[in-house]
Amino acid sequence: MNEPDDLSLLIKEKATRYTAPPALRARVEAMVSQMDIGAQSHHRASAARPIQVWRRWANMAGAFGIGMVASMVVLLFLRGNVDEERMAQAVVDSHVRSLMGDHLVDVPSSEKHTVKPWFSGKLNYAPAVKDLTPAGASLVGGRLDYIGQRPVAALVYRVNQHTINVFMWPTGAADRGLAYSVHQGFNVAQWVADGMQCWMISDLNVEQLGVVARLFAVGDQQHH
Repeated sequence: MNEPDDLSLLIKEKATRYTAPPALRARVEAMVSQMDIGAQSHHRASAARPIQVWRRWANMAGAFGIGMVASMVVLLFLRGNVDEERMAQAVVDSHVRSLMGDHLVDVPSSEKHTVKPWFSGKLNYAPAVKDLTPAGASLVGGRLDYIGQRPVAALVYRVNQHTINVFMWPTGAADRGLAYSVHQGFNVAQWVADGMQCWMISDLNVEQLGVVARLFAVGDQQHH
């Protein structure tokens, strides 16, 4: 008889079988169950981790994008303010320069039909020359001037002894209503109408300058 077979028969016939106590069996089953739950949790956490990482990066990217847009808006706003200040300074400089010496006008005339044609051939646009006598301003004449290194039309009016310069040039900006400011003691009105940038400057008080500027600006709108 083969020895392994004899040993197997002997164990089957003589060995005593033991049944595990219920408490031990329960503990073993609980341990197995906890191992299964832990494995499942680890699997879920591993699967969720890429999603959490993606959401974190998406949130960071969104915050970065918002920050960039906000920064650009601020920079454009600041740049707009700087450009506006630079233009205002150029207008003041030209106004002061015109009051010094004898270069207030190139074409002295109180007739708009004389002043307007004078600019023909000197500029590639014709400035609107308005009758502002209802506002107490008389036309003195016009001249060729420079604002920001560009040639512009300068119209000169006078209210009593107060000189008013009106600078005009084409622009691609949208129409904009009257806005008032003070620069170096001069009152300034500016507006955009029908593709023309207009700046009016004088030492007139703001109320009187406003009357003249409104008549000029409204006249632009009515004329067009």
